[in-house]
Amino acid sequence: MSAIHGGRLFAIARERGWNWRDILDFSASINPLGPSPGVLETIRTAACEIVNYPESHPSELTEALASVWSVNPEEILLGNGATDLIHFLAGQFRDQQVTLCVPIFSEFHRVFPNATFDSADQPDLWPASGVTALTRPVNPTGVVPACEDWLVRTTHPVIVDESFIEFTDAPSLTALIATRPNLIVLRSLTKFYAIPGLRVGAIVAAPDHIAHWKQLRDPWSVNVLAIRAAFAAIADKDHGCRTLHTVRTEREWLAHELSGLDGVTVHPSAANFLFVRLPCLAATLAEFLEDRKILIRNCTGWPGIDGDNAVRIAVRTRPDNERLVAAWREFKCAS
Repeated sequence: MSAIHGGRLFAIARERGWNWRDILDFSASINPLGPSPGVLETIRTAACEIVNYPESHPSELTEALASVWSVNPEEILLGNGATDLIHFLAGQFRDQQVTLCVPIFSEFHRVFPNATFDSADQPDLWPASGVTALTRPVNPTGVVPACEDWLVRTTHPVIVDESFIEFTDAPSLTALIATRPNLIVLRSLTKFYAIPGLRVGAIVAAPDHIAHWKQLRDPWSVNVLAIRAAFAAIADKDHGCRTLHTVRTEREWLAHELSGLDGVTVHPSAANFLFVRLPCLAATLAEFLEDRKILIRNCTGWPGIDGDNAVRIAVRTRPDNERLVAAWREFKCAS
């Protein structure tokens, strides 16, 4: 499978000759409130720092994130977003058999092209050897797999991508790392803190793994503006609370509105996106909405997703969600 992502806002704007500000991007599931106001002010203030190299491995940010995530600083390795770290981990497990619990973030298919597949909703059937990778919550369904019992029985490496975990009520699996040294958790500041353009992510794993991997990583993987923005983002607790309230309220509203459309089935989600089944081709709806400057994620061809009638919809603000629903109501689904 070729890795195909949402979030092609700038590329589509360029291709169509549109101003990107006029496009609503429901294909990328980012905090609908955007970054904390303090992030933008911090970036402006920190602009003078770009004449200097950042820390090779940002120790202060590592300590701050360790406090937020209730882990030890020695258990964190920062990187240029979770995707950067997925590619790094692929290099560490290049010669091992890998199982992907599908559906899963598409980048895993790029870095592990020879992987075998198991179903993400059947943890009891997941393998007991090799390397296992999964997303939690599952991308694109938004379901949080109940895998804790399976993890207790495992000793082989397990990579869990928790890039959307802050939007859910589920605790992070990082709490298990002290007793499960085979567990490797990926965390991202892209989604919840709405700074995908700055790229900050982390591996959380046993200290021995982190110490070894630090020796293998290129220096300066996180730039000075990203470091400062990350500090400001995690410090704004009120913004985080407003985000959770908005996502829960708007997810319920959007699911209700879309469920009222003919033939549309909205699946329960714990994340900031909805998985939707249509009575017709997903590509047809995606093209219709794109012509109206609204982007959604067509899930056709995504391993673990059957059929060609599924889409993923980000949860955004009420005005944006209303615009999506209004345009969708104009759509005539030809079977």
